[in-house]
Amino acid sequence: MPAAWTPASVPVNRSGITYGLEEEIFITEPTRPALSALYVMAKLLWRNPRYYYKHSATNFARGSEVRQCLMSSVEIATRPHHEIDALLADLQARRRDLAQAASDAYLVPVGHLFDIESPTNTGGLHLHIGVAPERREAVYANLAYFLPLLILLSASSPYARGRYFGQSYRVAHSFAIGTLRNDPYYRFQDLILSRRLGTIEIRALDPIWDVERLRWLLLAVDAIVAMPHLCPLSREQYTALRTQAALTGYTPDLQRLYATLREFCELPEALLQHTTSDALVECMTREGLLGVYARLNHAYRTGRWERVEPHMVKPSSARATVGLLGYYLPKLPYMAYKAWAEWR
Repeated sequence: MPAAWTPASVPVNRSGITYGLEEEIFITEPTRPALSALYVMAKLLWRNPRYYYKHSATNFARGSEVRQCLMSSVEIATRPHHEIDALLADLQARRRDLAQAASDAYLVPVGHLFDIESPTNTGGLHLHIGVAPERREAVYANLAYFLPLLILLSASSPYARGRYFGQSYRVAHSFAIGTLRNDPYYRFQDLILSRRLGTIEIRALDPIWDVERLRWLLLAVDAIVAMPHLCPLSREQYTALRTQAALTGYTPDLQRLYATLREFCELPEALLQHTTSDALVECMTREGLLGVYARLNHAYRTGRWERVEPHMVKPSSARATVGLLGYYLPKLPYMAYKAWAEWR
C-alpha cells in the first residue's frame, strides 16, 4: 500500500521546466525488424541531416538473442519544450517524417515484439524533464512515487514468444530499465538523472501510439513536477508497485495511489482500467499478429485505431547495405560520444 506523502514545502518555478521525448518503435517487414530498417533511417537522416544526426538512433539485440532478431527498435526525438502542446506537435512532426521515410514498412509502437522473447530487444518512450538543479532531488522523488501509475498508463507489451505475459513484458524484463537503485545516475533503471543532458529521465514507459493517452500522461507528469509537497521515496514500495503494474494491472494498491494523484490531477481512471495492452490482447485474439501490427502501423501514421488489411513487405539486403553505409557509419562518431557522455 502506498505510504502517505508529507506536506514538506517545495518551492516551484514553473517557467524553467522543459520536456523532451525520445520515442523508440519497431520497423517490421512484416512482423520482424530487419537490417533494411537502416535504409529507412538513412532516408530520414539525409532528408534533414542537421536535425536527425543528433535526434535519431538505432538499436540492436545483444548476445544470443541476435539469433531471434538482430535489428531492434529505432528512435526519433524531439527538441525540449516548455509547453505540452508544442512538445506533442514536435513529436507528430517527427512521426510524419519517419512514416514518409518508411514507405510500406510497418511502424509498430510496442515495448516488445509479440512473437519473440528478448530482453535486449525492446522499445520505449523516454521523457526528459528539465528542472532547476535545486529541485531535481524533490522532483525525482515525487516522480518515483507515482511512476507505477505512469508505467501502467503506457503499457503496450503484453506478449512474449506468442504467449500472454501481462501488461508489460518490457517493464518486467528489459535489460535497459529496472527498479530504482541508490545511485540515480546509474543508466539502466526506470528513472535517472541524465549525466549527458542534466535532465530527469523517465525510462520505464512503453511506446504510446495514442496522442490523447500520451497527452494525459504528460499532463500527469506536469502536475507531479509542479507539486508543492515532497513524497516519501521508498524503493521497496516502488519495486512492489512496478511489479503489479507490469504483471497484473490496476490493482487495489495502484487504485489507492491513483486516489492520491487524483487530488491534484484529473487523469481519467478509465485509462488505467483499460490499457493499451488490454486493447492489443483483444485485437490479437480476433485478428492475429499481422492484423495487430497492421492496426498499430495505421494508428501510428493516422491516429485512428481501426481494422485495416495487412499488406506484404519483405526485407532487402540491398537496402540494408545502403542503410549501413548511409546511416550507421556516419553516426558512429556521435554514438561513441553519447556512450562516453552517459557513462563517464
